Amino acid sequence: MNSNERPESTPDEVMRAVTTDIIRRGIRQARKKKRSIYISKTARGKGVDLATIDPDTADGASRLEAFLTPGQRHYTISGLGAPEDPDAINWRVLNFPLWRRVLVLLQVTVSFVMKGNPLKNRLYRWMGAHIGKNAEIMQMVWLDHFRPELVFIGDNTLLGAFTRLTVHAYEGAGKFRYGIIEIGANCIIGAGTGIGPIRIEDGVRTLPGTTLSPYLARVRSGAVVGFAPPPVKLPDVAAGAPAAGQDALP
Repeated sequence: MNSNERPESTPDEVMRAVTTDIIRRGIRQARKKKRSIYISKTARGKGVDLATIDPDTADGASRLEAFLTPGQRHYTISGLGAPEDPDAINWRVLNFPLWRRVLVLLQVTVSFVMKGNPLKNRLYRWMGAHIGKNAEIMQMVWLDHFRPELVFIGDNTLLGAFTRLTVHAYEGAGKFRYGIIEIGANCIIGAGTGIGPIRIEDGVRTLPGTTLSPYLARVRSGAVVGFAPPPVKLPDVAAGAPAAGQDALP
């Protein structure tokens, strides 16, 4: 399905739908393993037991609505257990069923080697990502296969080669975070930029190799972000420095 065949959703609407789906899957796994799973609006704290906000019960749906109002741009899931716990839950099963995880991984792998062109944009849209008109996504850009629909890229935005978009972060011991990546229109994302859950406003430029998230939650419109090297003062020629035209730096 391409972007012209489905109604566009806002980041808040997508985040609510994804979170509700993860909660449903988490409740089923918690019952199966007889343990409690929690969701939090912050990276710390135990959070709310998923069993108390079951969207398929009247009381749970009411509590879920209160929990999701106002909505957050990222949430933390915890309580899945350490890997060697006998009742541990693999965090991946809270995302997609196995067949969908395999399909999206294959789609991401194909897109990784494709050059930036309209066909690549259509593939991303088919995966669920929200790609604006005339966006250019260069070769070797890595789109997180955890939840492609959490990625929003605006019109006329360029993503340089080797850029990495990651909508989730596994923190070990059965805890992970996920959130929205929103890149505005007319942005230039330099090659090798690392991007996690963040809001990048219109007209932003990042220098090659920049890492934005988790250090920044938002980049304001028109900003230029990147590493600024310290000023280099060349030695005085009179003090025995190389003459003009020679290499003054080691």
